[in-house]
Amino acid sequence: MSLDTKWFADVEANIPKGKVRTRFAPSPTGYMHVGNLRTALYTYLIARHAGGTFILRIEDTDQERFVDGAVDVIYKTMKECGLEHDEGPDLGGPVGPYVQTERKPFYKKYAELLVERGHAYYCFCEKTESEEESGDFNRGDDPCRFLSKEEVQANLDAGKPYVIRQLIPHEGTTTFHDEIFGDITVENAELDDQVLIKRDGLPTYNFANVIDDHMMGITHVVRGSEYLSSAPKYNLLYEDFGWEIPKYVHCSPVMRDQHNKMSKRHGDPSYEDLIAQGYLTQAVLNYVALLGWSPEGEQELFSLDELVKIFDLTRISKSPAIFDVEKLKYFNSEYIRAMAPEDFAKVAEPYIRSAVKNPDINPALIAEILQPRCEKLTDIPEKISFFDEIPDYDTELFVHKKSKTNKEISCTMLKEVLPELEKISDWTKDNIYNAMVSLAQKLEVKNATLMWPVRIAVSGMAVTPGGAVEICLILGKDETIRRIETAIKKL
Repeated sequence: MSLDTKWFADVEANIPKGKVRTRFAPSPTGYMHVGNLRTALYTYLIARHAGGTFILRIEDTDQERFVDGAVDVIYKTMKECGLEHDEGPDLGGPVGPYVQTERKPFYKKYAELLVERGHAYYCFCEKTESEEESGDFNRGDDPCRFLSKEEVQANLDAGKPYVIRQLIPHEGTTTFHDEIFGDITVENAELDDQVLIKRDGLPTYNFANVIDDHMMGITHVVRGSEYLSSAPKYNLLYEDFGWEIPKYVHCSPVMRDQHNKMSKRHGDPSYEDLIAQGYLTQAVLNYVALLGWSPEGEQELFSLDELVKIFDLTRISKSPAIFDVEKLKYFNSEYIRAMAPEDFAKVAEPYIRSAVKNPDINPALIAEILQPRCEKLTDIPEKISFFDEIPDYDTELFVHKKSKTNKEISCTMLKEVLPELEKISDWTKDNIYNAMVSLAQKLEVKNATLMWPVRIAVSGMAVTPGGAVEICLILGKDETIRRIETAIKKL
């Protein structure tokens, strides 16, 4: 076998050096789960904090799991989250292609280089692909490990199908350093001769990511802690090639509870699901950042730019993080309250219009009363459906101890307020409020004693976004009077 040494020399000469370079390398399997989004975010933050380069690479060598449209989901999610990459399949760059199936010739060349150096071997055993990749030979007992060069060449000349396996030494230990978990040492005897190149010529994940990370000059590798057990094999590959080993950052999993990982199969939400459930992208991203990472101090709410400034990977925890929906709701409500009113009105309008069909009702006015009281955008329709049609409510709602009302008092208050509202020619918030407050003073009752019955009469609900004055304003004069008249009859 003759290797093109100039090709390898040219590759090495073109590898970027001297700058932090990170990569987010998802598999296109259909959706962006929370753990994947966290990996993308941490990878982005490490690069941006250091003024480095953030790369997007698509790892599609597992064609059985490939889902059409999944790459578009990745692009869309990263764009919405503001995780802009510097190099990638759509942008190009100095070390492309950035899709693994387009890099197929590279892997074969490097695998053959390992064979030449005695660190890998051709395996001609007849096994299924899953058996090959599982490494289910007893430690190092693959008979092909001991074939002579002549036997190997004869099999190749005969066109016999093969895989290329990593030749793991039986003796000694391998130690690797992780930025989160520290130094970890394993006995080489515990490692199997993993497949590097499959029968179809495509690399396994474990081999492709090592080759790609080296060729792309990756300095920091962020991935889930489930890959800790594979790290010794990665290190042996780096050592066999004589390459510098990148910094490993293994993140503990995101859990549904103390015993179970989050999983789409168990109904746990992806990023797209969370957005569909009414969460804001900024809130999701902020919350995901804190799933296993803690900043200094008490502050919890951060913009992406603020996260870039303060991100320190040494503050990533070894412990698994539990996904707390209530905590995410809290983050979301805080972000909603912090939005400019016009921005909230814009994102809320589709949800408002889905519940309120009346074109005479101004959605911006509804958004104004919703903003201080909204946890999720999807809560909006249920909160405001009474604007379109008042529900059939129980008159017991008029009984309110704190407001000092019962059915009789409520009926009296409504009869008193009706002519005052009818007198208003300019239907404004101030005029409605002043009419009610002046009447309460005249009747020598608390404001609440008058406003509670009005609120029930115009909404039919005990809990509403906004009080009596705001609801009357939004409904308009005619509808307000009609509903109060109906309530009087009801009482």
